[in-house]
Amino acid sequence: MINTYTTDTISAIATPVGNGGISIIRISGPDAFCIINKIFSHKNLLAGKIYHGFILDNNEKIDDVIVLPFKTPNSYTGEDVIEIQCHGGMHITNKILDLTIKNGARYADKGEFTKRAFLNRKIDLSQAEAVMDLIYAKTEKFALTSAKNLFGKLSIETGKIRAQILDLLSKIIAAVDFPEDVAEPEYPYIIKTLENIIKEINYILSFSQSSNIFRQGIKIVIAGKPNAGKSSLFNALLNLERAIVTDIAGTTRDVIQETFDIDGIAATLIDTAGIRNDKNINKVEAIGIDYSKKYLQEADIVIFLYDLNEGFTKEDEEIFSFVKNKKYIKAATKSDLTNKRDNNSICISLKTGENIELLKQNIKNAVIEQNLTEVEFITNKRQQECLEKTKEALINALIAAQNNQIQDLISIDIKSALMFISEVSGEVITDDILNNIFDNFCIGK
Repeated sequence: MINTYTTDTISAIATPVGNGGISIIRISGPDAFCIINKIFSHKNLLAGKIYHGFILDNNEKIDDVIVLPFKTPNSYTGEDVIEIQCHGGMHITNKILDLTIKNGARYADKGEFTKRAFLNRKIDLSQAEAVMDLIYAKTEKFALTSAKNLFGKLSIETGKIRAQILDLLSKIIAAVDFPEDVAEPEYPYIIKTLENIIKEINYILSFSQSSNIFRQGIKIVIAGKPNAGKSSLFNALLNLERAIVTDIAGTTRDVIQETFDIDGIAATLIDTAGIRNDKNINKVEAIGIDYSKKYLQEADIVIFLYDLNEGFTKEDEEIFSFVKNKKYIKAATKSDLTNKRDNNSICISLKTGENIELLKQNIKNAVIEQNLTEVEFITNKRQQECLEKTKEALINALIAAQNNQIQDLISIDIKSALMFISEVSGEVITDDILNNIFDNFCIGK
């Protein structure tokens, strides 16, 4: 179970590192007001008011700032909180942070503000994880869907499931403990209740693959032999001159990648070194080819290119062997140089723009075909594992009920299910799992 944290006061920069218009230093803990009194030109601050003044170091004015005070429990962490809005230079921001440390705070750990919000029951664990999803969301669609969890959508649904499991368990335990006063629930009732709960869990889990794709994005790899037009296509799809393009074979030595948005899904487009078997290639290009093969293995979608003017050569066939078991789009380049056409490929010209829009539409269709559905519930791997374990325990209980086993034994699996579903919201959680979650947060959040 969770150990209580020490009631010390923490401080951190809550805005990204670098120069900007403003920076925010956040202080949280019992000494927050005491610390700000030592370094701010206004004293005895009242919660709910906004103060304009100066940060002082031994009565020397350091910066012109805005200070927002919050009193427990009406703050993000549930503790006394002070937020200092200062000018956004790195030097001045770090100077003010150091002053807070010098006057009684300590540096916050990763995600410690949100961790304290969880421990002080301002949010549950699924809402805390939604905060991280919002911070790292690569597309607007994923951000909007993650916000639903921040507002409690997943918590509400898993809370309903937990309540049903608890209600069923209570009825069975009451009958076991007080057989003379409480009748056992009928087996058909137990069976129907378990089936309904399992159905609700399956519904949430039905969005798992879509959730994972929205969170991790899609890897789209452009592959082919040297001079097939990979870098030119990479630039054309992104509408920018990102990769170097020449008529020299082996120009691309390293993997180049950029992320863009396809219908709310973060797609990473990857330009790879041309694959070829040539004993005379240098060491750098050989490493690039090894990288290409590695990225091909990890790709969700491959755009395979070959030179239409040369035709589909034996060398193309060898490279295609790395691709054919993947989801792929086959494109023949340099269609402006020949009258040849291939009905099994999209014939394109990066010079004239022929069929580039058609290729883009095919890429979009390939992304959408990744078994995506409109996502009602966003879940992460941890939450999915908790729900799968809950379902497994309930299925064991269901089988036992269908075989009319004694209800005391049935209750063991239902208790396990109750524990697993409680892990989603963090009502039951271990220190190791909790620390692992918040270690993925940035400092200051």
